[in-house]
Amino acid sequence: MSRTLVIGDVHGCSTELEMMLRLVQPTRCISVGDLFRKGPDPLGVWAMVQEWSIEAVFGNHEAAMLANSSRYPEEIIDWVCQLPLWIDGVTQNHQECQKWRVVHAGVNPYEIEQTTRAQAIVVRRWPNDSNVNNPFWWTLYEGERLILYGHDAARGLRDNRPYTLGLDTGCVYGNALTGYILETCELIQIPSQQVYVPIK
Repeated sequence: MSRTLVIGDVHGCSTELEMMLRLVQPTRCISVGDLFRKGPDPLGVWAMVQEWSIEAVFGNHEAAMLANSSRYPEEIIDWVCQLPLWIDGVTQNHQECQKWRVVHAGVNPYEIEQTTRAQAIVVRRWPNDSNVNNPFWWTLYEGERLILYGHDAARGLRDNRPYTLGLDTGCVYGNALTGYILETCELIQIPSQQVYVPIK
C-alpha cells in the first residue's frame, strides 16, 4: 500500500527525521521546505534526502541558502535550485479522492493558482504580514485542495482539515517533528531529542 508522508519543517534535525522515516516507512516523502538551515546536522538531513528520495518545496530558508551558497556542498545547492514552489497531487483515502497541495508558507486563499513566489515561501497573514491585524491566510481559504504547509512554528500544529494543515511544530526549538500520511489521514509526531535553537 502506498504511504505518502508529508513532513513539517526539519531545520537540520536529522535524528528526528530519521526516526520518523524508519517508523512510517513511506513509499513517497515530501518536505514542506526549510530542510537544512538553523539546526544541528544539515549533512545528515541531506543523507536522508538521498536515501529516501525525499521531494521538497522551496522555502524561505532555501532562499537564504542560495544567498550564502558557499556554506553548503555544491550538490545540495544544485538540488535546492530545482525545487518547485509547490507540489500537487491526488490521493485515495477512505474511498475518496483527496486533492492536495504542499507549499512552504501559504497560498492566495481566494485563487491558489495566482499565488506568487513570495506568498508561497513567506506569507502568514493575508494579504501580507505587515499588519498584525490582518487575518491568517488559512482562516480565509475554503478551496477544494487540502493545503499542507509549514513556516509557522509559533502557532504549531494547525489542523483545519479538509482545507488546511499546518505541520511546523518547531522541532528545532525542542518541540516535535510532525508528519502526515495522506492515504490514512494520520498525524505522526516525533518529540525533539533536545532544544537545538532557543526560541527568541
